[in-house]
Amino acid sequence: MRSLLYFLTALAVIGLAAWAYRENHLTQQAMNERGALQREVESLGNAITIQRTEWAYLNRPDRLRDLVDVNFERLRLVPMTADHFGEIGQVAYPLPVLRSDYSTAVEVFGDLQNLSDQPQGEP
Repeated sequence: MRSLLYFLTALAVIGLAAWAYRENHLTQQAMNERGALQREVESLGNAITIQRTEWAYLNRPDRLRDLVDVNFERLRLVPMTADHFGEIGQVAYPLPVLRSDYSTAVEVFGDLQNLSDQPQGEP
């Protein structure tokens, strides 16, 4: 009986050791993946910073002004002044379209009725 208990205890220790080894391996693998993702995020953040810096460099006002001067014949761009802006009252908004054609038939509760044939007071 004692040897059976020793044997079962040894099997339990071996099983727990295998489980602990597997969990340790999975944990190490997850930590390596996390490190790789963290390095990728940092790399992408650096790339975004570089692109923002390049964008700011390319959008310098003096550089853009020189490009406008060089390409004036083709683009016909002129510097913006206060005269280029208008008042809100000068904006031409489109008028709303009002439908005045009520001669078409409309289905109301299953029956077709012509709206132009009905007196004003009837629904």
